[in-house]
Amino acid sequence: MSHLNMSRRVFLRGVGASIALPTMASLAAPQVIAASQSTAGSLATTATGAPLRTAFLFFPNGAIPASWWPESTGSDYSISQTLKPLEAVRDTFQVMKGLDNVAANPGRDGGGDHARGNGTFLTSVRLNKSSTVIQAGISIDQVIANEIGHLTRFPSLELASDPRRQTTGCDSGYPCAYQYNISWKSETTPMATEHNPRMVFERLFGVGAPGERVQSLKRRREEQRSILDYVLDDARAMSRRIAVADRRKLDEYLTGVRALESRIQRAEELGDPEDPGIDTPPGVPQGHEAYVDVMLELLALAFQTDSTRVVSLMLGHDGDNRSYDFLGISEGHHDLTHHQNREDRIKKVEQIDQWYAQRFSKLIQRLDGIQDVDGNSLLYNSMILIGSGNADGNKHTHTDLPILLAGSAGGQFSSGRCVDYQGVPLANLYVKMAQTLGLKGVEQFGDSDDVLGDV
Repeated sequence: MSHLNMSRRVFLRGVGASIALPTMASLAAPQVIAASQSTAGSLATTATGAPLRTAFLFFPNGAIPASWWPESTGSDYSISQTLKPLEAVRDTFQVMKGLDNVAANPGRDGGGDHARGNGTFLTSVRLNKSSTVIQAGISIDQVIANEIGHLTRFPSLELASDPRRQTTGCDSGYPCAYQYNISWKSETTPMATEHNPRMVFERLFGVGAPGERVQSLKRRREEQRSILDYVLDDARAMSRRIAVADRRKLDEYLTGVRALESRIQRAEELGDPEDPGIDTPPGVPQGHEAYVDVMLELLALAFQTDSTRVVSLMLGHDGDNRSYDFLGISEGHHDLTHHQNREDRIKKVEQIDQWYAQRFSKLIQRLDGIQDVDGNSLLYNSMILIGSGNADGNKHTHTDLPILLAGSAGGQFSSGRCVDYQGVPLANLYVKMAQTLGLKGVEQFGDSDDVLGDV
């Protein structure tokens, strides 16, 4: 098709296809950290020069507070019943009590605590309650990614272990986008999660068997470059023939195309990926237990290969009513959290809470077993937060949220203890994490009123 007879509809369809293509994911081995140091200075690096990584994990429906919280604070605290699976790794994480997210409180908006718990977890700003107008806020992971994303092939990864999505009929009149996303690029744009393990793996390492993936990535990169060249040539031809107002719209639309071109160039500069030498996951596992485990493993692989230094992972959305048959629990999780103080229902929720603690323990052990470029563990050079947008799922409270923080941020954080911050904004912790990464000018975020001390 020549430039002159190419229709606007066909052209825009071509541009849309280009923008929808996966980000180039030529992962480098950890040894490329020296190249990152030359451009980053101290940004997202530890004192030893190793990458400093950040992950935010979200579990649904809060917890049973009496079983979650230890009875004492300090380094000699007695670990709680729910957190028992973490006993063996207690020196690698800290229990953070007294962190609040009042942006999720009802106020005059009435019902909708699950939508608010999800939508405000990483934004710490109130949501607009409207069936048509979405307005949230940029999330802390994206604030971080905007500053450090150029250091890796992926500015950030947004993952989920739940393929179900609704577009209507969500929580109490809130748009469904709030309930199914924790990561937000802007106040109106959530970052779509990838829930298919196979798709995540192929974005990271390429298509094919071990040993074939680097070449497949190179071929895909060249194909994308050819498409981009074709689209940009047509854009220049069209730009000469359209009105000034339309030309501005076209320029705005092509911003995404040029961003993709920059990502391809960046991938080439960072070199070929390290093939992990394992089989590609077959797709979405049938069981939730295997599903969560494979997404946690992909998170670990992404960090190990320095594919990205920012990950968010939704282990489930708030209000999720899945059953946990593999634990012998047939009732829905959300239904059980409204336990009405019935002991049998409370015990089942405690069992689910403990299962999430087990998965977190497994991730901690996986990261702690990987040696980083500076001789420390990958976990030591990370900040891994896990929490929920509701505190007490029965009462729909959003103060004293269940929050754990694993990793030492390269020696900057004090693990192995329980700290009670006595009712300060969760956003204060986010400011601390951003500053620990070396971000300049992040003095306030969401409803923060200070930088969290003694972390």
